[in-house]
Amino acid sequence: MEPQEQRNFLIAMAAMIAFVFLYQYFVMEPAQKRYEAEQAALAAATQAPGADTGVAEVLGPRPLEAALSEGERVAFNADAVDGSIRLAGARIDDLSLKQFYTTVDRVEEIRLLRPEASEGGYFATYYWADGNTLLAGRNSAWTQVGGDTLTTASPITLRLEADGMTIDREISIDANYMFTFRDTLTNTSGAARNVRAIGSLERHGDWKRFLEITDPASATSGGPAHLGLMGVVEGDLRLQKYKPLFESKKISGESRDGTFFSDEGGWWGLTDMYWMGALVPEQVRPFTASVNRTSLSRGGPLEVRTEAEPVQIAPGASVTVENRLFAGAKQFEVLEGYEKSGLPRFVDAIDWGWAYFLTKPFFYVLHWLNGHLGSFGWSILAFTVLVKLPLVPLYNASFKSMAKLKKLQEPMKQLNERFAADPQRKQQELMKLYKEEGANPIGGCLPILFTIPIFYALYKTLYVSLEMRHAPFWFLKDLSAPDPTAIGNLFGLIPFWSGADVKSIPVIGIIIGIGILPILYGATMAALQSLSPPPPDKMQARIIMAMPIVFMFVFGGFAAGLVMYWVWSNVLTFIQQYIIMRMNGVETELGKFVATRLGLKKAQAE
Repeated sequence: MEPQEQRNFLIAMAAMIAFVFLYQYFVMEPAQKRYEAEQAALAAATQAPGADTGVAEVLGPRPLEAALSEGERVAFNADAVDGSIRLAGARIDDLSLKQFYTTVDRVEEIRLLRPEASEGGYFATYYWADGNTLLAGRNSAWTQVGGDTLTTASPITLRLEADGMTIDREISIDANYMFTFRDTLTNTSGAARNVRAIGSLERHGDWKRFLEITDPASATSGGPAHLGLMGVVEGDLRLQKYKPLFESKKISGESRDGTFFSDEGGWWGLTDMYWMGALVPEQVRPFTASVNRTSLSRGGPLEVRTEAEPVQIAPGASVTVENRLFAGAKQFEVLEGYEKSGLPRFVDAIDWGWAYFLTKPFFYVLHWLNGHLGSFGWSILAFTVLVKLPLVPLYNASFKSMAKLKKLQEPMKQLNERFAADPQRKQQELMKLYKEEGANPIGGCLPILFTIPIFYALYKTLYVSLEMRHAPFWFLKDLSAPDPTAIGNLFGLIPFWSGADVKSIPVIGIIIGIGILPILYGATMAALQSLSPPPPDKMQARIIMAMPIVFMFVFGGFAAGLVMYWVWSNVLTFIQQYIIMRMNGVETELGKFVATRLGLKKAQAE
């Protein structure tokens, strides 16, 4: 190796090593911390109660059970959720999702809403105001006057006696995640009243921490999932992530007074990766949507609001208004059902991203396959085949071009040696050679133009799809999590040493913590490279040879479902390319290797 080439090679390898360690620091270590938080949450849910030191009582929020024991409550137990409603303020501040759990062990349900006094307080309700006076506020004393336990089949009724106004609130819930507040307001005063409904959804604490409290495994500040404000007003989807929300940054399309106006219906809420709380005001009445920046400026909680157009009630008259609250999982079929019933763009609560024209169709196909195959893992494998079929002609043309370039390796080598001192002449002769043989040096790059956006769109789709969360397949318990196996514990053969333990070892953990799927990805990528003609520059050839190793580490932190897609895609591409090259009479490196091992070359020579 020439000194210049040696120096370039060392620089390239140093850059790759730096990339791997930076990836370990910024991606793998945060993933490990999320896993540890998940395990800690599981341990807290299952451990026996111990001595109470009183530290949490003094230094932090009250324990959840203590916060739930304060004040009167009405329990609810519906098909998809359970919890309780605090009568003071008529708040829904205790809600768990009965079909979803914090871990694959299905021990602790996802608790989406929590009391204000507990860590990560998260709750919602609808207030009533007359001008600047609250008739039904944060701590108004509601009483239960009808029903017992709120279920899907049986609503409850609460009553509030306000100043010159009686409010009867019937609360019901459907089979999924939508609560309905049917408020009947009776004007008991001697004057007409102009009252309006104010929807309020509050979330307390540091945004990173409350995400971890709700769902340790999916809590993340990075990645392609949108976490933060999400809503539809005037038919437009409005988004703002949690960090800029807390920094009170302006939301695109926001008016000067910090509101959005809608007379076409809509909704307004806060979303995590898989879960969402959303205010759904009465759709036939205009409303404004906003973020309570005054609260944030004072260091208070994050509150998003909707305020409906005022309703005039004559003395002695009554009026009934219905507002709704969504608090649950962003399941596609559930959201689609609400959208079909008239809630605009509710399916867009799933964050399709800027490539929605690809991610939405991809999800529809995966969803359809999952319904027929009964497994998200098999759906991904089948989807890979469907994605590659339209690209077969393009790949065929590309592989034929590669085959021709492979044949030209020896003539190209002779040209390089012959015109080493005259680069311009060498380039002219190369172009002449390409023209004579009908080869296109950039023909092999064309499929990349299509596979890169497809890869991103599928990555986005799988990342935000609730259907892949905790979905098992083969040796994987959760397709949405990184491959849990590791070299260091012989891929699970050493039972007392988990893959997570191996991955947590400083420095060396990044090497011995690689799982089966990332290794298969590196191997299939190397196999594909063996079918392509190596670049004439030795330095470039060495860098390309090192790429499977680098990407093996990169893919180690990706969701197992995505890595599985890419491994299977590589296998299909290899088979296709190998067949085409053999049909064009090109001997591949793999073919040479197999022939040598089986002694075929020796037999042919004799």
